[in-house]
Amino acid sequence: MTTVHAPRGIERPFVPSADRDPNRSALVLALGGTIAMTPTASASGATPTLTGSDLVASVPGLRGTAVVTAEDFRRLPGASLTTNDIVDLVVRLEQADREGVDGIVVTQGTDTLEEAAFLTDLYYRGGAPVVFTGAMRVAASASADGPANLLAAVQTATCVAAREQGVLVVLGDQIHAARHVRKMHTTSPAAFGSPATGPIGSVVEGTVRLQHPLKRTGFVPLPPGAQSHPCEVEVVTTSLGSSGILLEGLEGKVSGLVVAAFGAGHVSRTWVSRLQALAATMPVVLASRIGTGPLLTSTYAFPGSESDLLARGLVAAGTLDPYKARLLLAAHLAAGTPPPEIAKAFLEYS
Repeated sequence: MTTVHAPRGIERPFVPSADRDPNRSALVLALGGTIAMTPTASASGATPTLTGSDLVASVPGLRGTAVVTAEDFRRLPGASLTTNDIVDLVVRLEQADREGVDGIVVTQGTDTLEEAAFLTDLYYRGGAPVVFTGAMRVAASASADGPANLLAAVQTATCVAAREQGVLVVLGDQIHAARHVRKMHTTSPAAFGSPATGPIGSVVEGTVRLQHPLKRTGFVPLPPGAQSHPCEVEVVTTSLGSSGILLEGLEGKVSGLVVAAFGAGHVSRTWVSRLQALAATMPVVLASRIGTGPLLTSTYAFPGSESDLLARGLVAAGTLDPYKARLLLAAHLAAGTPPPEIAKAFLEYS
């Protein structure tokens, strides 16, 4: 029996099991975020300063879990990441997969983690599991959650059962599908959940348990050249009494639009003519601002109802929230997907 060193000097036995193999390889790609943040003398708050190697070195439990290497891919707050960064990340992920790595962990800021993981899920075609993780508390905090999240993410990424599950997100020992996970609290260490489905698994005593295996969704081709994501897609949100003035002048400025509608897919009657005109010139996707639950298609029939808007040419987002719907639309537009095929792509999330 091999002994590994747990934090605070406690000796814990490492017990091999069917899905544990310390010879498996894991690559940690560090993008920055709270997990890498420490207070700095020149600023009143924390900024991302830790390297990927620093993060790995802070987790003694990784010894005996896998052969882990780290790479600094970006060092940015999550809010400063762009779709171009994620396109570049996918290129690196597929390269690592071809090189034979067993699993890959991406550490980044939680502000955009659910969106980055979902966009990666749309693009990534490799076989090696990809797991996103991060932290809600900075590394210098007395209750920093980054090390435990990184350990669970590596354990998941190097688990054979995690292959062909699509991109995963692991925080708080829960395993989520990128297509379902959402950040649901601004500060809580238990901020992430999959409200519509629940997590697909968990990590218990270092063992990965997948209760709800998934089929991978359809892939979207990377943009030509794989280095640009040129299509501008914006989200416009409905609110009580809004006239829809933000819809004015969008034609020619954006390539596509997502409407974050009331309830199951409704807008004010004052929006209807503007949306119909826009849908004649670009893809306009109808999503719910609620973020949980399906978009209806045929329950209501008043002007601005879901059936009325779909009849006017809008595309139903299915169960996707507005932010993930925006990414799916932008990815297809960047790939040059024809509008009828874009509408079919959203059916996969119905």
